Amino acid sequence: MQLNISGHHLDITDAIKQHSEEKLAKIKHHFDHVININMILGVEKDIQKAEATLHVSGADIFAKAESDNLYISIDQMVNKLDAQIVKHKDKLNNHRKN
Repeated sequence: MQLNISGHHLDITDAIKQHSEEKLAKIKHHFDHVININMILGVEKDIQKAEATLHVSGADIFAKAESDNLYISIDQMVNKLDAQIVKHKDKLNNHRKN
């Protein structure tokens, strides 16, 4: 899994990068065929934004979250991605059974 993290009006610190990698490991636990992840973290006034696009075999999955705290935004975005990846995995498994 290749992870690209970029910042929009924000410097990516080691702590932010480590937190993102730890949270995204949850997705890899559910679905092993993730090719790469492009994550953009940004700040607009008091709003901290986190968005990511997952490239998996057969689909691209996108999620976005906004909050007052960047770490909370990352957590919410990863939870959305996780729900979508589980849904994608179920679709693949159900399609194969039929």
